[in-house]
Amino acid sequence: MAQTITEKIFSEHVGKEVFAGEIIRSNIDMVIGNDITTPISISAFNLSGATKLANPDGFSIVLDHFIPAKDIASANQAKISREFAKKHNMKNFFDEKDMGIEHALLPEKGLIVPGDVIIGADSHTCTHGALGAFSTGMGSTDLAFAMITGGNWFKVPESIKVVLSGKPGKYTTGKDIILEIIRLIGVDGALYKALEFTGSTIAHLTMDDRFSMCNMAIEAGAKNGIVAYDDVTKEFLSDKDLAREPKIHYSDEDAEYAQILEIDVANLDPVIAYPFLPSNGHSVNQAVKDHIKVDQAFIGSCTNGRLSDLKTAAEILDGKKVHEDVRLIVTPGTQKILKEAYRLGYMDIIIDAGGVVSNPTCGACLGGYMGILGDNEVAISTTNRNFVGRMGSRSSEVYLANSAVAAISALTGYITDPR
Repeated sequence: MAQTITEKIFSEHVGKEVFAGEIIRSNIDMVIGNDITTPISISAFNLSGATKLANPDGFSIVLDHFIPAKDIASANQAKISREFAKKHNMKNFFDEKDMGIEHALLPEKGLIVPGDVIIGADSHTCTHGALGAFSTGMGSTDLAFAMITGGNWFKVPESIKVVLSGKPGKYTTGKDIILEIIRLIGVDGALYKALEFTGSTIAHLTMDDRFSMCNMAIEAGAKNGIVAYDDVTKEFLSDKDLAREPKIHYSDEDAEYAQILEIDVANLDPVIAYPFLPSNGHSVNQAVKDHIKVDQAFIGSCTNGRLSDLKTAAEILDGKKVHEDVRLIVTPGTQKILKEAYRLGYMDIIIDAGGVVSNPTCGACLGGYMGILGDNEVAISTTNRNFVGRMGSRSSEVYLANSAVAAISALTGYITDPR
């Protein structure tokens, strides 16, 4: 019987054919925790009486939300993870010495491999589906169960096939594609389903584009986002010492889908998600007409803090100055990205234009630190959520956009079309 790529990945892990709707117990290749969620998992691990990890090399802890620590509470949270990692001699523990946002860092390290089953106690764990893996967010106690047993229970999700056609315009990116999908189907349109991205457009999308698309699959309620392995994937992985042997899967042509969604990307303008939902999408043309003044422009996060984002920003900012009423904050996804951006001159351009660069952190995205919004302030942001109070004050507003829109808007003081 025909299968989707998601069904095939689970079948390989279970050792028999499985299909959407089945409840299965699967081994997990990589369990991911961070400084916010892992202490709860560690507490549950200890309360269970467990003394060792079932799969030590398949467990990563990345301190990325509030590191360097923003206050005493966050310092103590990190301390719990540091002590656990040392006690269990964890080799995949990433702190300030080798820091990065987890969903950018682990692919960079070769710890995410095509065909993997991956869970993380962070909703944007679905990012890793860009590498042809099944990857999803779960709760901290689910993480503890995987730490203890090496596996977990899943309901195999139905799939929505997203067929993308056409070559995107210069400033239409993976971020715009996923915002358009969420606009069309809503924040619960893919509830507990796999968003499988296919079509002729995929060949034109960089790995960074694909990471952005899979990252925000959760904003449509999806269990996971996934893109099949191809030459772009192969090139991305070519310089990495992979943790495991890749297992390549493709959906059968006659696989069964819950829905098929077709989008002509060639005619897609940059998309702006207005407050207070990622599904509240509008063309950048509409945003220009609405004359939306911004106080802060933010470029970064696990969605758009990659090298291509910094390159785009630098190209737009080169030789110009950030508007006097705007704060431009740039957060690279990892230290490696930061170093490469400096080497290529992107950071000099950003700083000379009046931008400020932070360490790799999730802080601003969730309104924690490194870019909190005050009362009634407006941000144009490359992050993934724009709920009430997401980046600070409950009276603030966040407009989601790609890096080009954020950069040009930092110059003009209003949401602006970069084309």
